[in-house]
This record gives sequence, structure tokens and C-alpha cells, in this order.
Amino acid sequence: MFETLKNIFTPVESMTADEARSFISSHSEGSYTLLDVRQPSEYERSHIPGATLIPVASLSDRYKELSPNKPTIVY
Repeated sequence: MFETLKNIFTPVESMTADEARSFISSHSEGSYTLLDVRQPSEYERSHIPGATLIPVASLSDRYKELSPNKPTIVY
């Protein structure tokens, strides 16, 4: 399982908030995954439109919901 998660999130590059905004605005919706790994209550209070919620504690059980063929922005 760890190896599969590593493959989904490799190569890993860090982005600033401005770089993430630029990436999102320059790519069509559906060409990338925006993954929110916070708790459901945090997501309900506020989240980036189009984000998919998979709390970090659930990621090992739900990683197959993510496409390995798309870039994934995790916050």
C-alpha cells in the first residue's frame, strides 16, 4: 500500500499558495485532482471549490479513488 501511495504522489513538488492558484487557473477542471486531507468539520467550514475530501487518516483506505494519471494537489 505504501508503495502505491508513493507512486501516486511521486514526484513530489512543493507549491506556494500563489503557484497552486496559478496551476488551478491555467488547467481545466478534471485535468488534475485537488485533494483536501483535513477533517470533515474543517472541510465543511471552508474548502477550495472542486476539492475532494479524503481525510489523511482515511487515505490508506481510499487512495484508489485517486487517479495516478492526473497531477494531485494536496492541501
